[in-house]
Parts: sequence; C-alpha cells; structure tokens
Amino acid sequence: MTASTVPSTSAAPARARVHGSGPEVPASGAWRPEHGPGHRRFARVGALELESGERLDDVELAFETWGELAPDGSNAVLVLHALTGDSHVIGEAGPSHATAGWWSDLVGPGRAVDTDRFFVVAPNALGGCQGTTGPSTAAPDGRPWGARFPRVTMRDQVSAEQLLATQLGIEKWALVIGGSMGGMRAFEWAVSAPEQVERLAVIASSARASADQIAWNSAQIAAIRADAGFHGGDYYDRSDGEGPDQGLGAARRIAHITYRTGAEFEERFSNRSQGEEDVLDGGRHQVTSYLDHHADKLARRFDANSYVRLAESMSTHDVGRGRGGTAAALHRVQARTLLVAISSDRLFPPDLVAEAAQEIPDVHHHVIDSPQGHDGFLLPHPSLREWIGDLLEG
Repeated sequence: MTASTVPSTSAAPARARVHGSGPEVPASGAWRPEHGPGHRRFARVGALELESGERLDDVELAFETWGELAPDGSNAVLVLHALTGDSHVIGEAGPSHATAGWWSDLVGPGRAVDTDRFFVVAPNALGGCQGTTGPSTAAPDGRPWGARFPRVTMRDQVSAEQLLATQLGIEKWALVIGGSMGGMRAFEWAVSAPEQVERLAVIASSARASADQIAWNSAQIAAIRADAGFHGGDYYDRSDGEGPDQGLGAARRIAHITYRTGAEFEERFSNRSQGEEDVLDGGRHQVTSYLDHHADKLARRFDANSYVRLAESMSTHDVGRGRGGTAAALHRVQARTLLVAISSDRLFPPDLVAEAAQEIPDVHHHVIDSPQGHDGFLLPHPSLREWIGDLLEG
C-alpha cells in the first residue's frame, strides 16, 4: 500500500441539485442505442429480489453513456454518482438535465477517464428520481409508489446495475469509480462481483457507514418526515399540490454543513450579514443565505422520498454484512485499487478511508490536502487526475 498527501487546487463553486421527481424524461422502454452520448436512456432489467426479502417486478434504470464499447468489451467504465447526483456525469444542462455534468474534470475526451478511449456508463441509482425505478415512479397499480416503495440497500443498487451490465453486454469493468455514495456502491461492486471489476477507484467514501454518518442521515430523514407536506410519503397526487419542500430543504441544509468545513465557512462568511439585511431584525447572515440557496435548488429538482430512501441506503451500507465482517469482505477485492481521502472531510474522514485501505490486497492510498471538506471530491485536483490515469495505465 502506498500513501501520500497533496495540496488542493483552487475550488470551483459547489454544485447542488425538487419536491417533484426532476425534469421531464422520455417514455420508458428498452435501451435505445441510437441516442447520442450524454442522452438519458432507459433499460428494463426485469425483476429484482431485494435484501429485505421484498421484490420489484419490473425495474427500469436510467443511464447515460459516452464513447464506444470495444468489440471484446474490455474498455467499459462504470461511474457512480453521489446522493443527489444522477447519470449526467458530463455535458450541459438541458431539457432532461436540471444541472450540468458533475464530474467533467475527470471524465470526457482527453480527461483521466478518456471517453475517446473508454465506454463510460453512468446509471441513476435504484430508488432515485431521475428516471430509475423509485418512489415517484409508477407501481404495478399505476399510482406512484410513494411510501410503499421498499427500502433498498447498496447491495440492491449494485444488483440492479449488474442486470444493466448484462443487458449492455459488459462482462467486466475496466474501472468502477465513484465518490461519496457512489464510492459506497463501488466498494459493493468490488466485493459482490470481484471477478467483474478489474480496477477500482473510490474517492471520499468508505466500506461501511460510520455512526457519525448514520446520525447525520437520521437528522435529515427526520427533517423530511416532520414536514406536514410529507403526508407519510404519499404526496404526489394531492390536489393542493402540497409537498415536503421545507423538510427537504432542511435536510439539504444539514447535509451541506457536513459537505463543507467550519474553517471554510468562517473564511467565506464569518458572522457577516447578507447584503443590507439586519440580523437584529429578522435578517440573515451570509452563511444562512448560502444554505438557503442550496436548499432551494435541491427542492426544485429532487424528490423527498428518494432522498429518504437513498439516505437510508447509505446508513445501512456495510460490505461486511453477512460476509464475516468488513475486513473479511474487503479481502475478496481482486481489483487494482485507488483510495483517495480528503484531509478536511468530516463526513468520510481520512481515518475511515484508511480503514478500508488496510484490508484491500492491491491498493494505492492517497490523501488530498484540501480545506473544502467532503465536496472536495467534486472539485478539480491535478493529482487525482494523475492517480486515475496511472490506475488505468497499470
């Protein structure tokens, strides 16, 4: 195992992502390969038995692809998104994408994950709200699943993605890469199907949920459920149009505090008021305005039920469940592995990342020195590009 620490580069603004289930998407159906790169596609992957014992009979995954699959299938790369991310890894915002691509520094023509060389696949996670089967999609009775949508785990999400890989004709991934929640799924891929993952890159993530992560997730879920507009999770068909916007916004505020750092907040905002607002007369501080902004953005493009289900999946994440513990599970990893931590990450602190690095047989472990906290995994870092490039060349 190797380890190193490098300084951060300057930051780009953090990207945020609605009471609704996101922008309009085309009618569902089988995978349509004629669509161009970066266009949302849909694959019906069939029935899925969940860890809970429940069953989803007709799972559909939304996904996007870039590049061309080699005749021998050797150049496929799986990119996995974070909690409020989606399949739109690179590209502009548009009719079917509320935001621009979230990892364009790493993925694209001439980038570390070069789409001129690799066939990149990015699925929207099971339980999400960007076209994949989730609480806002139709149940067998034609009504939105709502509160009836079952709990799903990282293992369930990976099982759905394995069905997608089969449908795409991909037997082995040259690389599985993800950050944050996407990194959790990447770990699960490497343990669940070690023979299908040649290389693994996990940035700012862990092989199990920590007590601190579970606590933060619990607070966010409680904020959503406490909103009178949540209606127990069945708010889609209400004639008054009421939904849990306030609760989802509160959850986002809580989460965003964990994504950044106190030192960064102090440097950017200190205790200054927002513009001409008087904090002694109900006005806001700058940091409050900042959190309000991110809360409003998320409430316009994400579904509260999906947020709850995905946060729950993060809290139940443990590659060692039923496998003799986390360490024993990680010993199953066959992939050449890159693990990267962010020095100031308080959601996935370096010690938690290092815990996994101790157990994986073939691993390179690095720490990026950054003041920007967990969100640093979304920001440009030349060393990260270099490490991923080295991993793909090895």
